[in-house]
This record gives sequence, C-alpha cells and structure tokens, in this order.
Amino acid sequence: MTDSVKPRARAAADKRRRLTKEAARVLHEQGVERTTLADIARAADVPVGNVYYYFKTKDELVLAALSEHSAHLDELTHRLDRLPDPYDRLRALVEIWIGQRDVAARHGCPTGTLAAELDKRADGTLDAEAGRVIRRLLEWTGHQFRALGLPDPDDLAVTLVSAYQGMSLLANALRDPDLMARQGARLLDWLDALRAGHTGAA
Repeated sequence: MTDSVKPRARAAADKRRRLTKEAARVLHEQGVERTTLADIARAADVPVGNVYYYFKTKDELVLAALSEHSAHLDELTHRLDRLPDPYDRLRALVEIWIGQRDVAARHGCPTGTLAAELDKRADGTLDAEAGRVIRRLLEWTGHQFRALGLPDPDDLAVTLVSAYQGMSLLANALRDPDLMARQGARLLDWLDALRAGHTGAA
C-alpha cells in the first residue's frame, strides 16, 4: 500500500466508524421509521451522498448500529470481567443501568427499543440480530450466576435482564428517571438477598 493510499483508507474507515456510531445513537433517539440516512449523515458530519458508498440502504445502517450495540456490550462485559467476584460484576452492571437512567427515561433501552420496533417488520431479519445482542447479555449474566453456584442461573439471568427491560420501558413511558433508580436499588437488594441466602445455605 502506497503512502497516499494509507491516509485515504484511514479516512474511509473513520467515516464508516462515525456513521456506525451515530446510527446507533440517532436510531435510539428517533427510532427506525423516523430516521433518514440524511439524519445519520448530518450527525456523523459526512455528506449524505457519501453514505451510499458505505451503506446502500437504511437496513444496512440499522445492522451496523446493532453491531455497535454488540461491540458496546462486549466492551462493557470485558470491563466488568476485571472484577474478581461474579457478585460484584452483577452489582456493577445494575449500577451502570442506574447511571443511565436519564437516557433510559428519554429513549428507553437502546437495544430493547430497537428490537421491539424491528419486530413489527415483516422480514424478521433485523429483529433477530437485535435478539442476538440481548441473548449475549443473558448468557453473560447467566454465567455470573452460575459462577456463584446459584441454582437455575439462566432463569435468574432472565429475571435480572427482564427487570432491566421493564424498568427502562416504564421510565421511558413515564419520563421518570427516578423510577430506574428506585427499581435498580431493589435489584441490588435482590442480588444481596440471593447471595446471603446462598451463603447461609452453604
């Protein structure tokens, strides 16, 4: 690769990265149907005509946004995995959710709201991709409960993630970030009780 090609390749990669990142944000804030390619191009500071060089359709941008959600989840779980205790990882996850309460109250859960909207479409392809992101969160959460030696770890994971989706939905519907804080505190108490009960049983 010549020296002149390298900067062009870096610039192209940077544009695609900006488009992907902004697609995830704008789609979360506005929803799929209300969002245009021009909205995403404007947010990414990329001429709208250039968008088609990277993404031929809005569906391709939605898929890229879902990849961004997946990458964000990977980054989050890798960071949490540095904590030595699975219990501390689960508590830290809930605390992160609580910390995102203002965004959730305005727009809901990024992946959950996208999955719900895409489910209404006929082709069933993109909603399956959104489901995969949520399934990965369930798998990671289930692994933490399993590492704690708790019974029915996968069901506990469903309980935890369902609680998050529910409180995000209600906080958004009621525009009430404090609801996220209150329900998040209840989840922390639930985790404490699970651990105490398991420790007591042992």
